[in-house]
Amino acid sequence: KPSHPVRGEPRTMARFGYTIVHVPDVGAAVDFYERAFGLSRRFVDDSNQYAEMETGATALAFAAEDLIAGNFTLAVNHTRPAEPPPAVELVFVEEDVQKSYDLALAAGAFEVSKPAQKPWGQTVAYVRDLNGLLVELCTPMG
Repeated sequence: KPSHPVRGEPRTMARFGYTIVHVPDVGAAVDFYERAFGLSRRFVDDSNQYAEMETGATALAFAAEDLIAGNFTLAVNHTRPAEPPPAVELVFVEEDVQKSYDLALAAGAFEVSKPAQKPWGQTVAYVRDLNGLLVELCTPMG
C-alpha cells in the first residue's frame, strides 16, 4: 500500500477530476472546442464565467481569467497566440488524427506540426487553440 511520505499513514489515490483553462472569453472557448474537437457542453454558468466540456472520464473546464484573482494571489502568465505556449498540453485521442487535425485548423486552430507517425507507432499532431494553448491530437497507445 502507498503510504504518506511523512507520517507513514495509508494514502488513497487521488482521482483526477478535471482541468481548468483560464481564458479571456469562456463562450468563445466553448464554441471553439465544440467546432474544433467535437466536444459537447456539460455545464455553462449563466454568468458565462465558467463552463465544462464533456470529454469522457474527466471534464475540460474553462474559467474567466478574472476569476483567478478571487482564488489566489499568485501571478500567472495568460496564454496568448502571440506568446510561447506554457509547458503543458491538452491531449485528445483520436483514431483519425489527420481528419481531426484538418477540422481543428478549419475551426481556427493554429498549425504547429502536421500528423506524423512516431517511432513507437503512434500518430501525433499539434495545434494551438484560439488562445494559444498547445493541443496534441494522437492515436491511442498500443
